[in-house]
Amino acid sequence: MGNLRFTEWQRLPISLTELCINTTLRCGQSFRWRKSGDDEWSCALHGRILSLRQDAEFLHYRAIFPSKPNHLLPSPPPSATPSAAESPSPEDDDTLALIEHYFNLRPNLGQLYEEWAEADLNFKKKAPKFTGVRILKQDAWEALVGFICSSNNNIARISQMVEKLCTNYGPLIGHLGKTPYHDFPPASALTDAKVEQHLRQLGFGYRAKYLYQTALMVHDKGETWLDGLRNPESPVLGAEPCSGGEFTDGGREGYRTAHEELLALQGVGPKVADCVCLMGLGWGEAVPVDTHVWQIAQRDYKFGKGKHSSLTKATYDAVANKFRGLWGKEAGWAHSVLFTADLKTFSERLVAKVEFKEEKIEVKEEEIEVKVEREDVGIISKTEEKVASKKVKREAEDEHQVVEAQGRTTKRTRRSRAR
Repeated sequence: MGNLRFTEWQRLPISLTELCINTTLRCGQSFRWRKSGDDEWSCALHGRILSLRQDAEFLHYRAIFPSKPNHLLPSPPPSATPSAAESPSPEDDDTLALIEHYFNLRPNLGQLYEEWAEADLNFKKKAPKFTGVRILKQDAWEALVGFICSSNNNIARISQMVEKLCTNYGPLIGHLGKTPYHDFPPASALTDAKVEQHLRQLGFGYRAKYLYQTALMVHDKGETWLDGLRNPESPVLGAEPCSGGEFTDGGREGYRTAHEELLALQGVGPKVADCVCLMGLGWGEAVPVDTHVWQIAQRDYKFGKGKHSSLTKATYDAVANKFRGLWGKEAGWAHSVLFTADLKTFSERLVAKVEFKEEKIEVKEEEIEVKVEREDVGIISKTEEKVASKKVKREAEDEHQVVEAQGRTTKRTRRSRAR
């Protein structure tokens, strides 16, 4: 830690009803925050290690800067081409502005909860137990990568993948104790031809191809392309927001454009696109609908019958529109509160079964990968599948015959010994 410059602990007056970091940082928005001490969270963010603590009245924060920009990575693979994070000096410390931007502290959350509760009895019933859930304003590229990794995955394993990505391709900021903290790698760090194979070796499965191909596409479009899809009312750190109008069909055009642009990237379907729109681009009306949200829609909002009996594209749109009609311009935020409230119900069971679930996911990944490759390449015919099926069946029958023969031999041996 000798090469780090520690600022003093500062405090920002904010109640737990306006921001609860223990909930906000664990509800599946960002996957890089880790516990660095008792009730302390830390993350490498914008060229510094940011550490946070919270009590009932204050958010306590401290920035830890490298003494000079770090251009080196520990033993990087040949394919890594990381860019070093430029670290601001403590004299020009913009950490407070970063926190206010990152945690989206401008809106009055208590007032928003009241508005959502007035519009929806189910929200009124469940949300008061889960106050302080804020939608983060993350870097769009980090959100995109994180949610591509979220496909058929759980929060613990997504976090492991993102950590591996940062460790292998992101600039090292410093260590807290023995724990290294790496900032998030830019798209350019994932464009080498060897990246896909290396990510597969790191356990990314079929997502390795998506991450590599999407990095190429984003890099080719230019560093500012993703930020160009942002809600003008939610600009990047340091820029002034533009004034927005009412939430109308015409006002949604920017969100729809961003959503469609993201769908052109590899590994991005409607749900991933909406997650990036909501948590990376500032489009509050984006409502990601996964199987968990679909279960909430069935249980609490009378979906699941007639033409909406399964989660099709039409049902996805119907659920999202239902929530937008209920909660308005920040529907994605309100939906995330309910999503978090529902996650809490199952948290103990999820923790207890995490290893078992990960094993099952690995099997599913291989099945999905084979299926995707068949669809993309188109080389597996029905005849070939039948031949393969017969071969498996024949091998099973042969094995069964061997087992039977071994059984008969064992019986004869036993009778011979008995004589």
